[in-house]
Amino acid sequence: MDQSKIRLAIVCGGRSTEHEVSVCSARNVYDAVDKSKYDVSLIKIEKSGAWTLLRSVTELQAAPGFERFTLTGPNETAAQAPNMLQTIVTSSIEQGIDVVFPLVHGAFGEDGCLQGFLRLLNIPFVGTNVLGSAIGMDKDVMKRLLNHAGIPTARFRVITDLVSTSFEELVKELGLPLFLKPSNAGSSVGISKVTTAAGFSQALRTAFQFDEKVLVEECVNGRELECGVLGNEKPEASLVGEVVVNDEFYSYEAKYVNEHGAALRIPAQLPLQVSEQVRRMAVEAFKVLNCSGMARVDFFLRDDDRILLNEINTLPGFTNISMFPLLWEATGISYSELVDRLVELALQRHERQQSLAYDIKQTMPLPEV
Repeated sequence: MDQSKIRLAIVCGGRSTEHEVSVCSARNVYDAVDKSKYDVSLIKIEKSGAWTLLRSVTELQAAPGFERFTLTGPNETAAQAPNMLQTIVTSSIEQGIDVVFPLVHGAFGEDGCLQGFLRLLNIPFVGTNVLGSAIGMDKDVMKRLLNHAGIPTARFRVITDLVSTSFEELVKELGLPLFLKPSNAGSSVGISKVTTAAGFSQALRTAFQFDEKVLVEECVNGRELECGVLGNEKPEASLVGEVVVNDEFYSYEAKYVNEHGAALRIPAQLPLQVSEQVRRMAVEAFKVLNCSGMARVDFFLRDDDRILLNEINTLPGFTNISMFPLLWEATGISYSELVDRLVELALQRHERQQSLAYDIKQTMPLPEV
């Protein structure tokens, strides 16, 4: 092994509904990595929960190119993985890992779980830290913090059971149609648009399959904009892109199944002042939500020109149809350079964390007895 190279481990897959998207992201990152700078190892978390150190990129079973995915059901039985620690620790010690690129989208990978695991192992990792990941995944907590900071979002309510809130009450408060979504899920999994009481009841049951909290949001008429953010203490925003949705709304199917479900416009055709406002809001939200490394921030531009922040994605997709790398490419940072920058940010953050005192004896004299 070339000791001059950075030893990068890409972790992908996972037990979440976004397993297939994660695998394709990993394949694209692997292809983009400059092999003259990195020795790359691949670790795949199977749907069973087992961790596997792959022998070759071909074992990812995801060919490069335009990918379409199938949705994994939330009730699939997940086996415990007794080899989980052994796989990554053995790889870290014997093969050597300088930094991990976690590409496990959704539950157990994007919500702070994997980030916390890597912190326990004291291994640097790409992307947002533990707290920022958890906040970004929970749309309820995220929106409350954004609103507290004066960053506007669509009006919403949170439901924690099937019977406490009536359809009529929500319509009176939020209007029609309503959007229901799991509080902790990504890639538009479990989202429904409803206009009737019967549809609301069915949508609520669907959303509760994926999370214990369900958000009910007002319908926002307008354009869907997205902006990438990159950095630690001094984050920067990319150009602004637009998602032009051809389906009824930007569902999982529109993103990954229906080839004509949506189109991306990069950069978005916007007045300069609107584009700059979106970029400022993206950076502000990144800071408010305690993010680091990277994030994609999604907005609505309403018909009355008011900008609402929809959500933040702390582990955006890296497939060839994903907005985040495409935004940075249009901004002037190639896919390969983007990986370099993310690794650099991960190592910088880890170095700063290593300088902190974790033993009170290092900073305070013991009291006299």
